[in-house]
Amino acid sequence: MKLIIIAPRGKMGRLVTASADAREGVDIVAGVAPSGRDYVGQDIGIASGLGKEIGAPVVDDLEAVIDQCDAIIDFSTVEQGMRTLASARKHKKALLTGTTGFSDEQRKAFSDAAAEIPVMLAANTSMQVNLLYRLLEMAAKAIGDSTDIEVVDMHDRNKLDAPSGTASEIGELLCNALGKSMKEDAVYGHVGEGRREEGSIAFHSIRGGDWPSSHTVYFIGNGERLEITHHAVNWKCFSEGAVTGVLYLTGKRPGAYTMQDCLGL
Repeated sequence: MKLIIIAPRGKMGRLVTASADAREGVDIVAGVAPSGRDYVGQDIGIASGLGKEIGAPVVDDLEAVIDQCDAIIDFSTVEQGMRTLASARKHKKALLTGTTGFSDEQRKAFSDAAAEIPVMLAANTSMQVNLLYRLLEMAAKAIGDSTDIEVVDMHDRNKLDAPSGTASEIGELLCNALGKSMKEDAVYGHVGEGRREEGSIAFHSIRGGDWPSSHTVYFIGNGERLEITHHAVNWKCFSEGAVTGVLYLTGKRPGAYTMQDCLGL
């Protein structure tokens, strides 16, 4: 598989480059950086901190190199993510996007593109987190109606969106399992006076330090509670999962795929 990596000097771009370079069957053909960055023109192995050249340049124009690839991984910004999506759709390239913070309208653009290309919009590319999703679905169907549900996400101080994309995906999953709606049943934090709103799903976001990612869902009943938690102690699990995900997309028919598909769930 021939791969293009968007934002190869970003936090995730560096890790994705390293994971892709180490993975058998993956050939990185280019990286794409914002225009004007001083590492445009460098080999991606140098620009991303691999410490070696791998024969793939960093350019500032995706259109100039997109026909060389089979697939694209993008962990950049919402704005760049939409530009990448448009190019991938135009050139019929598989796309895995790990960026979070897209609006409902922007997420619909990914769904629309799935009619023409294989696409994966993954708020969390950890394989274990996607197993967590299935466990949460099972728990919600079994005890969700008889418990109070609280979702807590913890990330580093530089995390831009709250709740996290993963927490929002968890919320959608819980709502689907319980016949609820994020718009109507989600509560963000508890403040002031009054009882907990019956049947609501509450979200809390903690931001600080350099902690990569933790997500805990509490199913709180009378006299007992169930906690289901995932901790990422570094970001490598996300880059490894992203490479696994984009390999899964290669050769697939157009459609919207998920990391859970990679696990056969």
